[in-house]
Amino acid sequence: MRSDSRLSRMLHVLIHMNRHDGPMTSDAIAAMLSTNPVVVRRTMAGLREAGHVRSEKGHGGGWTLARPLADITLLDVHRAVGDPAIFAIGLAHDNPDCLVEQAVDAALAGALAAAEAVLRARLEAVTLQDLAQDFKRRLADIGLEGPACPVETSPVETSPVEG
Repeated sequence: MRSDSRLSRMLHVLIHMNRHDGPMTSDAIAAMLSTNPVVVRRTMAGLREAGHVRSEKGHGGGWTLARPLADITLLDVHRAVGDPAIFAIGLAHDNPDCLVEQAVDAALAGALAAAEAVLRARLEAVTLQDLAQDFKRRLADIGLEGPACPVETSPVETSPVEG
C-alpha cells in the first residue's frame, strides 16, 4: 500500500510559503512538489476552507498564509488535507459472525484507537512555528546561507492562480 504523503508535503509547502516573499502560484508549488498544479489547487483548497491559506487570482496572485504559523497545528493541517487514515492496518469484516474474527478485531480496534489518540495528541501539540524554528536551528547548525533547499533556487513564476 502506498503511503499518503499529503500531510508531510503540505507542511513542507507551508513552511516555504512563510519564507517566501509574496504569493506562491500553484505552478511554483507544483514544481516544488513534482506534481500537477491541479493537484496543488485541490489540496490547497482544503487548507483555504480551513482558513490557513488564502488565494488571489490574476497577475501577481497566488497562495499566501492566512494565519500565523504559531496558530496552525500539525493536526489542523492533517484535517485540512482530508483527515487521511492514520494507519494502513484495518479490521477484517469478512465474517462478522466468526468468534475468532470478533476477538481479533476487538484486540486490534482497542490498540489502534489508543495509538491514534496518542498520535493525534502529538500532532495537536506541534505548531508550524515549532517546525519553522527547528528548520532555522538546522540551518544555523550547518551555517548555510541562501536557499535552504534545492527548490528555493527555482524561479518563482507569477502566473495566475485558479484557486
